[in-house]
Amino acid sequence: MQIRDLIPWGSNKGSEMAKSDEGNPVFSLQRDVNRIFEDFWRRLDQPFGAFGRWDTGGPRTDVTETECAIEVSVELPGIDQRDVDVSLTDSALTIKGEKKREQNESKKGYHLLERSYGSFYRSIPLPSGVDADKVAAQFENGVLTVTLPKTDEALSRVRKIEVKAT
Repeated sequence: MQIRDLIPWGSNKGSEMAKSDEGNPVFSLQRDVNRIFEDFWRRLDQPFGAFGRWDTGGPRTDVTETECAIEVSVELPGIDQRDVDVSLTDSALTIKGEKKREQNESKKGYHLLERSYGSFYRSIPLPSGVDADKVAAQFENGVLTVTLPKTDEALSRVRKIEVKAT
């Protein structure tokens, strides 16, 4: 006997076993239950546009730092800019919002009424040295971009350090 005979993928025995299980009602039930759970979790992972939950508890957010500023971009598809609240404290940028959608349609023979609601809250800790008086927010095509310029003092504290090879 060779080792290949003991490994299911080393021969055709594994595929023969899988074919014989297809007619088994317990195997079919297990496959159907697995599919139901996979569909359930896949629907929960839909982006905000499908209005399940957000991927990680909130909208997709990118925070980048340039030499002069910190830029925060938040994807908010389907949300109106009036439904977004941006606030700044000494230590954090807070972005809150709510999406409300209602569809009411009546045609001959049926009446459709659908509602969906959801809210989000994201608080991003900030380093010291942000110039709160010059913060700007822009909302375009479902993307909120907040630019947080650094103070002159914070810019002057930056020091380049030479890296030497040994």
